[in-house]
Amino acid sequence: MPSEYSPDELLPLSGIQHFVFCRRQWALIHVERQWQENVLTVEGKQLHKRTDDPFFSETRQGIITTRAMPVASYRLGLVGVCDVVEFQESAEGVHLPGRDGLYLPAPVEYKRGHEKQDACDEAQLCAQAICLEEMLLVKIQQGYLYYGETRRRVAVPLDSALRKLVHEMCAEMHAYYQRGYTPRVRTSKACKSCSLADICLPELLENSLPASKYIRQTIEEQTK
Repeated sequence: MPSEYSPDELLPLSGIQHFVFCRRQWALIHVERQWQENVLTVEGKQLHKRTDDPFFSETRQGIITTRAMPVASYRLGLVGVCDVVEFQESAEGVHLPGRDGLYLPAPVEYKRGHEKQDACDEAQLCAQAICLEEMLLVKIQQGYLYYGETRRRVAVPLDSALRKLVHEMCAEMHAYYQRGYTPRVRTSKACKSCSLADICLPELLENSLPASKYIRQTIEEQTK
């Protein structure tokens, strides 16, 4: 993994959530450029509509809320947008243009469903925080995930283990992208809710033979 990536090498930040969820799904979207909507993705877009205003900013109870904030990290090689960034007064924060005092940022990522068993949502949130840290030269200890199904906001500690996962996933993503590599199918319960199931064909491809073995078996059957 290089110390820094060039602007042309930056990958979509949102892709890390796909990558942790399923490397094949990420490759189908970001390497092969395939996408297909389902009910879950449409509901997710509806939830994000309230945050997709890059010109919106408000202050309530001393917290400055900014929506759709563009971010990037040349160390991770990612570029994207934070749903919401909250700036709260803190001695460990940074100066903001036109504001008195110091403010510490915290990313807030909106998800349509509920908390997941894997770390895909936490990884995306942590990647956003690392981008903010690189841009603002500040240390962020915590971010938040808001789940639309449960209407619950969850605090996520941005600890060393989560940061290590993000750096490892980003390095692997860039390696796959540079090779143009799409992993083989590995079925799981998550396949049933994946919007790319009809493109991926997990149940069909998981048990399929390598092309060389298929050709060899076909020839053997024809020569019997």
